[in-house]
Amino acid sequence: MEDSKFSNFDNMSLQGIDQDSELIPLLTAEDEEQMNSEELPETLPILPLRNTVLFPGVVIPITAGRDKSIQLIKDANNGSKVIGVVSQKDEETENPDIKDINTLGTVARILRVLQMPDGNTTVIIQGKKRFEIAEVLTKKPYITATVRETDEIRPDKGSSEFLAIIDSIKDLALRIIRDNPNIPSEASFAIKNIQSDSFLINFVSSNLNLPVKEKQELLEIGNLQDRALATLKYMNIELQKLELKNDIQSKVRSDLDQQQREYFLHQQMKTIQEELGGVSYDEELEEMRERAKKKKWGKKVKEHFEKELAKMQRMNPQVAEYSIQRNYLDLLLDLPWNKFSKDKFDLKRAERILNRDHYGLEDVKRRIIEYLAVLKLRNDMKSPILCLYGPPGVGKTSLGKSIAEALGRKYVRMSLGGLRDEAEIRGHRKTYIGAMPGRIVQNLKKAGTSNPVFILDEIDKLSNSHQGDPSSAMLEVLDPEQNNDFYDNFLEMGYDLSKVMFVATANNLGNIQPALRDRMEIINVSGYTIEEKVEIAKRHLLPKQLEEHGLNSTHLKIGKPQLDKIVEGYTRESGVRSLEKQIAKMVRYAAKSIATEEQYNVKISNTDVEEVLGAPKMERSKYENNEVAGVVTGLAWTSVGGDILFIESILSQGKGNLSITGNLGKVMKESATIAMEYIKSNAQRFGIDPSIFEKYNVHIHVPEGATPKDGPSAGITMLTSLVSLFTQKRIKKSLAMTGEITLRGKVLPVGGIKEKILAAKRARIKEIILCAENERDIKEIKESYLKGLKFHYVTEMSEVIDIAITNQKVKNAKKL
Repeated sequence: MEDSKFSNFDNMSLQGIDQDSELIPLLTAEDEEQMNSEELPETLPILPLRNTVLFPGVVIPITAGRDKSIQLIKDANNGSKVIGVVSQKDEETENPDIKDINTLGTVARILRVLQMPDGNTTVIIQGKKRFEIAEVLTKKPYITATVRETDEIRPDKGSSEFLAIIDSIKDLALRIIRDNPNIPSEASFAIKNIQSDSFLINFVSSNLNLPVKEKQELLEIGNLQDRALATLKYMNIELQKLELKNDIQSKVRSDLDQQQREYFLHQQMKTIQEELGGVSYDEELEEMRERAKKKKWGKKVKEHFEKELAKMQRMNPQVAEYSIQRNYLDLLLDLPWNKFSKDKFDLKRAERILNRDHYGLEDVKRRIIEYLAVLKLRNDMKSPILCLYGPPGVGKTSLGKSIAEALGRKYVRMSLGGLRDEAEIRGHRKTYIGAMPGRIVQNLKKAGTSNPVFILDEIDKLSNSHQGDPSSAMLEVLDPEQNNDFYDNFLEMGYDLSKVMFVATANNLGNIQPALRDRMEIINVSGYTIEEKVEIAKRHLLPKQLEEHGLNSTHLKIGKPQLDKIVEGYTRESGVRSLEKQIAKMVRYAAKSIATEEQYNVKISNTDVEEVLGAPKMERSKYENNEVAGVVTGLAWTSVGGDILFIESILSQGKGNLSITGNLGKVMKESATIAMEYIKSNAQRFGIDPSIFEKYNVHIHVPEGATPKDGPSAGITMLTSLVSLFTQKRIKKSLAMTGEITLRGKVLPVGGIKEKILAAKRARIKEIILCAENERDIKEIKESYLKGLKFHYVTEMSEVIDIAITNQKVKNAKKL
């Protein structure tokens, strides 16, 4: 049985019945008898119904939609309120003619006409008796026709067969109402309270879930018992369908587990998202599949991606793992699998780029050109792991950009300074909240190619912690034999890093783990000479600062003598960072003058330099005179390059004690002790009275006491200082020295020779004493660096004294 619906000549609906309307009682036997005795009008206005059939005694609401129908109802309601209702043969017909309607219908009485808020007209009508159209009288404004009554054959009173059929209809109706969730349970009260047998048959027939054609066939059956049997047949079919449907639903409901329930909810959410303008999850998955088709990854990676995508498709989008899985798949899609930029093998162009961006650094440039040459010939060479080490500010990091441009590769930089967590290199396992891939993989994603120039800045600043040892995690990254399958914890599979050109930078090789250092090709990027610094300032630093301050070369000119003065008087470094800061001050001076419309010298003079930068601050680094005994110039290596230091020693009345000051380390203090004991052992050879050692205390001091100093390279400097002190003889003019000493009187080689030589040149030193084994280091230095310097190579401490100590007494020499 179907729900009661409004029967629009277009549609039927229950909506819109006024709540305050009077209750329409069910038809009783007396009502039916009275209704059957009523005379049938000779002519009736004919109202076609689209999708229902009206049975005698049944009350239905209809909504009028067609103009003809509205006019008919209006006229009838103002008149006799009686109309003829017939069903259409085809409900799609918009303007039915007599051939489009059934000729047998039901006389109806208009009970109530309601004007709805939306402007439609709703009419409640009740069927009276059946009729047949005899002759059409008019078609406009609506159909009117003469009608004749059709006989209805009723069974004998007390017929047991008919009563059994009626009981069966009631039982089936109650079962259908009980099993059908769409029929309100109150309908069962109506069935139980119907007294008229014919009305029961008509009421049930009207509410059966049947097409209009089959309902019309029921209406046309003249024999009431036959109509009751036909109705019972249809009710049986409907009950069987209902029971089968409920049985299937029961089975399906028992099989519907949590995952299926969630699926339906997801489909609803998807629809809601689409309505709100969002992207549905299915669209997101499809987009990933389309992106995957364009990737150049291998079979193994492709299978892994498809497996993970299928896993994501089965996930509930509301759980936390869904976003992790989506991020993981996004990473797989964003990584440049087998995507390489094409290397440029124009060696002349590469050389021009390197020379344009960096002045000097010949060794590094030569090594890059060599690498390019080999790559051009073989085209399958694994990228080298270079390590540029040297003092700050010499251009190690910026050199990486030039290498990338020369090769035509992408440039990425990763700062390792202070890195303590191993997961920064290898990534986190994706099961953790907030898991991310390591910075190696992240930077490759950022680069967009699998063969960028990758700068590992400050590799010597890696530190250990309880979270692991990052320097050990770098071993796989920087091993050409292993990094073709670098494993990232988040990625969960190997990634080929063998085509990446890693360039590490460091200030101090001693801080790098030996196994890590062994994997890299070490290239020393030493400091610059004064001449090179002046040239760098002229070519690069001054134009760069002018551009950054909104000026050009017409606003400020600094000549080479003035640049020379800035380098010597205001900077003391191996690199050019401090020099750039001083030049920036000069440029700001010009910018301020232009902005305030003040007069200034476009061409800077020495006076202007001192006016802007103040008095020279670094003059103390220059060589001091040799008029005082015991003052010797030594050469030292520091993390910021080479430097000169002065060893001072003095005698005072005492008992032969040795004291050392100047914030010195253990090794340096030991060098002073060794030098003292060697002099005592060889006093006669140096012309020293042995009794002096018992009458005087010796104090050795290294100025700049706030700066920590250590290392063995000041050994020969301390030896020379003490011999000069005990003999009161002058040290050779413009001389500096570096070397380690032993108790046997040997001089041993030391490191940092190039930086020390540059420091000597800055201090106007003319002669340098070195260990003979350091001669090999000198041969590796450019000839221009050595210009104006004379080298003395020694193996014995006695040779140092012979070269360094003159026969002249110092000014105001003490009598010992």
